[in-house]
Amino acid sequence: MNSLSPSLAKARALALLAPIAMLAGAYAFQYIGGLHPCEMCWWQRYAHFAAIPLALIAYAARDRACISGLFAGFAGIAVGLSGLIGLFHAGVEYGWWEGLTSCSTSASGNAAQLLDQIWATPLIRCDVAPWHLFGISMAGYNGLLSSAVALAILALLLKARKA
Repeated sequence: MNSLSPSLAKARALALLAPIAMLAGAYAFQYIGGLHPCEMCWWQRYAHFAAIPLALIAYAARDRACISGLFAGFAGIAVGLSGLIGLFHAGVEYGWWEGLTSCSTSASGNAAQLLDQIWATPLIRCDVAPWHLFGISMAGYNGLLSSAVALAILALLLKARKA
């Protein structure tokens, strides 16, 4: 694996930019669109959160192709994990299988304020998709896009290894 390999450079870029873009989209839907995440949405985000520092390590080690490729691969695995969680979540939303038995809220604070926050906080269900485009939910898009990106990172790393 050559540190100057265009395939390795593309894999590193994809491993960094894809999770940043996916998280930016998720936060835009949350803070601009008012669509609060459920517990399974957070799981998808956690995997993207993990991918970013792994990809940054891949960039930091760009002079050492094997280390750089290894960490780009780890970032790709994290992106792929988010995709798998997204596909599972989409299946729960579409009723293909059962998901979590609990829902999440964002209530927090001291005991005196907790009850007021509970009543004011929306209950976010994991089995109800709050948004669709062409019949695909946000979890479905994350599942499809993140899985495709993870496969692209893997393919680029395999190509770089052969170079």
